Amino acid sequence: MSNNINGSGGRGRSMMSNVDFYRRVPKDLTEATTLGATMSLCAMAVMGILFFSETLAFARSSVATSITLDENTQPQIRLNFNITLLDLHCDYLSVDVWDALGTNRQNVTKNVEKWQLDSDGKRRIFSGRNRDIREVRNEDHEQTLEEMHEENEGASAEELTKDNFHDFVKEHDMAFIDFFAPWCVWCQRLAPTWEKFAQAVEDEDMPVGVGKVDCVQQAQLCRELRIMAFPTLRWYHDGEPISPDYKMDRTVDALNGFAKRKLEMDAKYKEWEKNAHPGNEEQKEQKRKLYTQSRPEHPGCQVSGHLMVNRVPGNFHIEAKSKNHNLNAAMTNLTHVVNHLSFGEPVSLDRKTRRILKQVPDEHKQFSPMDGKMYHTGDFHQAYHHYIKVVSTHLNMGTSDANSMISYQFLEQSQIVYYDPVNVPEARFSYDLSPMSVVVEKEGRKWYDYLTSLCAIIGGTFTTLGLIDATLYKMFKSKKL
Repeated sequence: MSNNINGSGGRGRSMMSNVDFYRRVPKDLTEATTLGATMSLCAMAVMGILFFSETLAFARSSVATSITLDENTQPQIRLNFNITLLDLHCDYLSVDVWDALGTNRQNVTKNVEKWQLDSDGKRRIFSGRNRDIREVRNEDHEQTLEEMHEENEGASAEELTKDNFHDFVKEHDMAFIDFFAPWCVWCQRLAPTWEKFAQAVEDEDMPVGVGKVDCVQQAQLCRELRIMAFPTLRWYHDGEPISPDYKMDRTVDALNGFAKRKLEMDAKYKEWEKNAHPGNEEQKEQKRKLYTQSRPEHPGCQVSGHLMVNRVPGNFHIEAKSKNHNLNAAMTNLTHVVNHLSFGEPVSLDRKTRRILKQVPDEHKQFSPMDGKMYHTGDFHQAYHHYIKVVSTHLNMGTSDANSMISYQFLEQSQIVYYDPVNVPEARFSYDLSPMSVVVEKEGRKWYDYLTSLCAIIGGTFTTLGLIDATLYKMFKSKKL
């Protein structure tokens, strides 16, 4: 029975040995050689180098991009902007929005702020939220301007030209000038009021020179005086303009009250100057500015905020317009600096965002490529138009939501557009959202891919160097024989 079991066991072992891939060679039949030892050391070195290289490659991850249809179903997208207009007053700045769905919003006020700038381009006065400008009250008169001239045997407001303007403002300690254009509707409404105001100044014997300048006939003079809108009512003291220009109601009582307040402040200054200690010129100049109510005004404005726009082709544009003026197209300069322009929710620098963006290559961070660029127009009747292509970008730097975010990249092309002399230029930002989106994701190697590579390194190195060893062994052995 024991012999049968042993015999059966022997036959089982014989059958199993036939499928043995790792057959043993008796040690007595092997021969150790110097060449074999050298090749073994080389094999170990090569396998070690490849092992560490493969492990390092496995530990690292690569960033891959792909393009797919944008699945974002939100009807609107946020547009963030911060733009500085270097030669346009905040009172005349309007932000308008238009799109392919028929949206046409004029002078958008929600979530938009304005800052008046100084001559250095720094914020000086907060103009508040972009709100609707108060409509200036005008006065209606029974008589026409021609009838007033006939009744008064001539115009009470002196008509000025480039030949007598500077002499006029120097001859009068105080002067109030109306810069107008005959085609301007607001100027036509003001004309009889201005004539009555000039007559009231004469009747009350106020030491104020009242004049008017036709900026169509005296275009060069108005250009030198930087008349941006019609009508412009400007006060002069000792031949120098006092800023800001008059922007209150255009009635005889309002104009008369303004002139009297200016005269009262001048009388107070002269009284103070009479009693002041001589020699302190700096203090005198400060008091003079205080009593004349002069505030140096630079026509620069910074407008910032955000708009909710439809996800269709459209544009937002910055235009010079006013509810109470007609803009002088010949003096509208829309040179601007784009401090910031982006789409989507603002990219905050919290810990999550910094971690994600740190892993994204720079070529996929075109979130605001226009930031810090100036768009200068050297001549009038021209402005820059910007054409923007917006692409939704999904950043997936991990499998969890904590490592993912959606942002918007865009490309822009800008060019100068020329306008007719009668049209007021506008700085236009046209945008179009791509139906495709870019997916940027981090790719890492699978663990089984890593193990397969290690086996290939070990087996391939062992086999290759074994073949080399066998070949060299035969070559050297034949020479010895």
